[in-house]
Amino acid sequence: MDISLFAPRHMDIGGGAASRIAAMLHRLGVSRPLIVTDPVMVSLGLIDRIRAPLDQAGIPHTIFSDTVPEPVDTVIEAGVRFAADLDIDCIIAFGGGSPIDTAKAINILRAAGQGARMRDFKVPHTADHAALPLIAIPTTAGTGSEATRFTVITDTGTDEKMLIAGLGALPVAAIVDFELSMSVPARTTADTGIDAFTHALEALVSRRANPISDGYARAALRLIGPNLRTVYREPDNRAARAAMMLGATLAGLAFSNASVALVHGMSRPIGAHFHVPHGLSNAMLLPAVTRYSLNAALPRYAEAARLAGFAPDTDADQLAGARLLEELETLNHDLAVPTPSAFGIARSDWDRTQPTMATQALASGSPANNPLIPDETQIMKIYAEIY
Repeated sequence: MDISLFAPRHMDIGGGAASRIAAMLHRLGVSRPLIVTDPVMVSLGLIDRIRAPLDQAGIPHTIFSDTVPEPVDTVIEAGVRFAADLDIDCIIAFGGGSPIDTAKAINILRAAGQGARMRDFKVPHTADHAALPLIAIPTTAGTGSEATRFTVITDTGTDEKMLIAGLGALPVAAIVDFELSMSVPARTTADTGIDAFTHALEALVSRRANPISDGYARAALRLIGPNLRTVYREPDNRAARAAMMLGATLAGLAFSNASVALVHGMSRPIGAHFHVPHGLSNAMLLPAVTRYSLNAALPRYAEAARLAGFAPDTDADQLAGARLLEELETLNHDLAVPTPSAFGIARSDWDRTQPTMATQALASGSPANNPLIPDETQIMKIYAEIY
């Protein structure tokens, strides 16, 4: 079997790791960073977790904080313009998945030069070139973007969430500090946690899975399964926060090397058209998509149930698979995941948009990695089922 492995060159993992940002820059031989973050990180002062050590080390830095949840191409273009005349030699992405994805896209578009647009790089095209070394520092335990070669950007002209893949999106380094996630609100903790679980599960059942991605996915499921409810109910539980942050990074490494599948393919259009946070739209879909796919990869789904602690090791595959479905439904209830209807999406809007969402889901390529590959009609049935 031929395997291509993608991972950051350097990773610093552990409580307090963010305070070592200056050492990471020194290791990479860079000293003039642009920090890409969001307004919340600035207003809450969380950005000072890296600004203070940079100041202490005498490292000048500039901040771009005009990012938005679920990043869009117009913000990427604004970021490129902002950085155009700066004397920078690296980019630090600090925040949840949106600032990290934004930083990746700015780096890709900056390398492409004048006249390039983000839509030029959407799958099936590849984005293998970046302008500068990128250091990713996540503040949520969810997206795994600090360890992946993907970014997702919405095209404001078409309302399409574009999957952009390539080495240009892979951070050179990642700093994974669970202490940065300690103050994350419960809703964000739940949504990003389910996102991480989905990454691990889809990587394990993906048609592109390999022994290395399997190792990452299995380790992630062991960490995320027993701890997701705990961090939701006990936000100050350091052990659970540490497990979730490491699990999210391992899940990122898993799907960066095996790809995600139908849940993510169907999730992106929901976010683009109805502005549902990515992890939440994953959660809305996960039980139904797993039910649709289960028998096409039953041994893998059963293994996932056992690894996550949803089924005992003694369960036969069919029983473990059934327990997985039951647990995913219960998890959504326990974490207060709404249906699209409860989220506030009108039935008429949902029904009218289903054909477009199904087309965009298939065009992303992710459904082709699913154990059972759907057509547009089957995707629309799942959209109808979850409403």
